[in-house]
Amino acid sequence: MNHNKIAVIDFGGQYAHLIAAKIRRLNVLAEIKQPEDPTETFKEYKGIVFSGSPALSSFGEDSDYNKEIFNLDLPILGLCFGHQEIAKYYGGTVIHGKQEWGRADLHILKKHPLFEGLEEVEQVWMSHFDSVSSLGPEFEELGYTVLDVNSEPHRYAAIGSDKLKRYGFQFHPEVDDSINGHVMLKNFVCGICGCEPSWNVENFLEEKLNQIRTQVGDNSVFLLASGGVDSTVAAVLLGRALGPDRVHLLHIDHGLMRQEESTRVIKAFKELGLGENLHFVDASEEFLDALKGAIQPEEKRRIIGNTFIEIFEREAEKRGFEKFLLGQGTIYPDTIETGGTRRADTIKTHHNRVPLIERMIEEGKVIEPLAELYKVEVRELGEMLGIPEELVWRQPFPGPGLGVRLLCSDGSSELNVEEFESLTAEINRSLKGYNLRGIPLPIKSVGVKADLRSYEHPALIEGDASWDNLLEAAGKIYKEVKGINRCVWNLGPKLSGTVRPLKAEVTRERLDLLRRADQLVMEGLKNHGLLREIWQCPTVFVPLEIDGKGSEFCIIRPVLSRRAMTATAAELPAELIKQLREALLSLPGISGLGYDLTSKPPGTIEWE
Repeated sequence: MNHNKIAVIDFGGQYAHLIAAKIRRLNVLAEIKQPEDPTETFKEYKGIVFSGSPALSSFGEDSDYNKEIFNLDLPILGLCFGHQEIAKYYGGTVIHGKQEWGRADLHILKKHPLFEGLEEVEQVWMSHFDSVSSLGPEFEELGYTVLDVNSEPHRYAAIGSDKLKRYGFQFHPEVDDSINGHVMLKNFVCGICGCEPSWNVENFLEEKLNQIRTQVGDNSVFLLASGGVDSTVAAVLLGRALGPDRVHLLHIDHGLMRQEESTRVIKAFKELGLGENLHFVDASEEFLDALKGAIQPEEKRRIIGNTFIEIFEREAEKRGFEKFLLGQGTIYPDTIETGGTRRADTIKTHHNRVPLIERMIEEGKVIEPLAELYKVEVRELGEMLGIPEELVWRQPFPGPGLGVRLLCSDGSSELNVEEFESLTAEINRSLKGYNLRGIPLPIKSVGVKADLRSYEHPALIEGDASWDNLLEAAGKIYKEVKGINRCVWNLGPKLSGTVRPLKAEVTRERLDLLRRADQLVMEGLKNHGLLREIWQCPTVFVPLEIDGKGSEFCIIRPVLSRRAMTATAAELPAELIKQLREALLSLPGISGLGYDLTSKPPGTIEWE
């Protein structure tokens, strides 16, 4: 069947494939294209969407891409960087400044087909450095945004020219935090572009099964099966396409698993009918030996990834599987966050994107049947494949496991006295009027700002405030204090002395304590019926001595999300917070307890 199609031009932003995924959910086929693609390739589409970009800027020199696209008689919608490019191409100007992060209110200035069915004020999501400051003669301002009650209006957040059929949003309608962003996309795709909805997920499943059979041919697949949602769906999908006798599963216990995780994983795969060719290796000592002395997050990720592959190759050779294709449950955030597309910035290295894996991909030795999907699509696919709900909807768990939730340190502070005092003063200026006070922590964590990787300090705040005030105060800190990408609310005793980093690396003893803390958090969520509602809740250990006590600062990180590309902090019930405070602070060696309030952006879901 021929489908009406929309082209999404990927300028390297995190959200390019999310735009396509959102459009597909309108039952309209969307395909990713590159900005250098010949103009002729776009003529089969009904419209075009320009994505954002971390690597390009509309400020200053012209960006290098095929600008003949603008001569096509097709509607074009630009988002973030794409919005700025449309404004600039048609005579507007772009400045470097007036950046915004997180939620904002879009004030719609006039009735327009793009906003059909919407209110005059809509919540949207911002993540940008550059801004449109004026428009060309053919364009009009359709809306402006306001970040909070203390912010000036951000002009030209929505622009358009009905004559040229060119439109731009500074915000990201494709992310779930733009509450009615999907309506805006539908108004563009089905209204302005005139697309008929005719594509569905069932078609995608059939096409994917055929693709797997074509790629694998007469070979078999050896899949690294962690037991998480992605690898489980990938295993069942491969089994459906090839038959279970041609799918061999290798589960490696790297010593970084949750409590009794491997036992549960093996049981689940057997119940799914994939136990005949299921292989188990306890490699915990090997991983722990490899991680000795490793401190930096990227170093740990590379070690874990390389050790995975070394064991995979050894086990493959031992069992005669070296000629098999390597299967992985990689999903799109894994590739986009490691710079896997042409312009994407590396936010973090995933164990399934280390250099050895990249070489195997180039050699055609890897099959990743879920690489185009986001977590919510993977879950839906799992349901279609008949996988039990408790497996499909379990919370995501990173491939490197607790290795990226156990922060390490050489014992030196990331802040000198002058830097600490300066950041403390800036943080408390931002907190004025909130009945809160804060300090920067002398360690760093990974974040993401305007699609770019950041490695900056968390702020630790304390005091009594409502949930809304806590989130609002955290938002002010991100906006006003440079060098801060997280905000943690102190749930432990009130600070009275110093916060000092301690020398610490990955050890079995630290992991066992983290496993116990993680189990307490997971049991708490389960007892309060929140395992399905909370997207993910990492429990993180940071080697910090607080007020001369303990060696592990424990942080809980409950978030709400659908696709992992954006996230907001989840509010836990007061009774659960009380229970977790009592249970976690009673563990041996715990110096304090924090509640991560950070949205994504500016912080990633995991701390490393």
